[in-house]
Amino acid sequence: MDPTPTSLTVPFVQEIAKEALTSVPERYVRPLHERPILSTTTPLPQVPIIDLSKLFSPDLKETELQNLHCACKEWGFFQLINHGVSSSLVEKVKRGAHELFNLPIEEKKMFRQREGEGVEGYGQVFVVSEEQKLEWGDMFFMLTLPPRLRKPYLFPNIPLPFRDDLDSYCTELKNLAMKIIDLMENALSVETKEISELFGDGVQSMRLNYYPPCPQPELVMGLNPHSDGGGLTILLQANEMEGLQIKKDELWIPIKPLPNSFIINLGDMLEIMTNGIYRSIEHRATVNQEKERVSIATFYNPGMEANIGPAESLVTPKTPAVFRRIKVTEYYRGYLSRELRGRSYLDSIRIQNHDEKSS
Repeated sequence: MDPTPTSLTVPFVQEIAKEALTSVPERYVRPLHERPILSTTTPLPQVPIIDLSKLFSPDLKETELQNLHCACKEWGFFQLINHGVSSSLVEKVKRGAHELFNLPIEEKKMFRQREGEGVEGYGQVFVVSEEQKLEWGDMFFMLTLPPRLRKPYLFPNIPLPFRDDLDSYCTELKNLAMKIIDLMENALSVETKEISELFGDGVQSMRLNYYPPCPQPELVMGLNPHSDGGGLTILLQANEMEGLQIKKDELWIPIKPLPNSFIINLGDMLEIMTNGIYRSIEHRATVNQEKERVSIATFYNPGMEANIGPAESLVTPKTPAVFRRIKVTEYYRGYLSRELRGRSYLDSIRIQNHDEKSS
């Protein structure tokens, strides 16, 4: 976001995984306490499912709005069905993402992160030291909307037809994000659109993820546990492999993606704006031995010049402000310049020690 934070250049995991490995290179092996526990015998709860078509139906809206409110408050995650984005466009985007990661390495290197250009491009992010453990995954990150923010060597160089499909998809997902944010405002009884207006001139970015098969998946992490820094995340699972897990009540719960759905989660900025009522939840990605996993996360965030803080109508003598106000650019600078670790940056701007369970 801000050009200052950068990430150290690291090897492409997809290339490492092409070698006939029997063990994982040392830099990817996690210490014991950071390793994912890949199986559990306890039946685990599943994230809520929200039906967007019901939220626009006069008869069903109130009940589904209550379901949305509970999902945002208790989980910070939900699966969205009947979302209205064309299934043929979604399928084209999934196919295009696979094709992009399957380009020859020399072609992919044209998209690699560049010195002094921030975190956009092909590689990894949040790598701040030569000593830290690396993730078992590659990503391609770029700003997508408004179009003037697109780096000339990234989006415009994506092969056709994927570039055009992605362009349409960006617009569809911006519209969907605004619908969801409006509905959240409605569920919270926030007055005067004080949350959604900050997203009106918002910035959209996209992260395409590729997690190759791994010979020792129990030793590595595909994506470190973290909460998203921005506003709203819309995740498209591009193949049938599971891997996304969310932390709830100290348990890691795997999400089983539904067909024709998006996985929606709230980022730190929405937790700030809702004064801690809605939650930005820690999540991570695990990997497996058999098959790659591909996903596409689209982030919709307030404009770079915005100042964010708890919505005034949600701050009362009984519910005082939990977070200080902060400029979006300052938030990103802090969030992107450290290793990705849980909710540590969000916690750094709390006004007081706040018992999260009370929200």
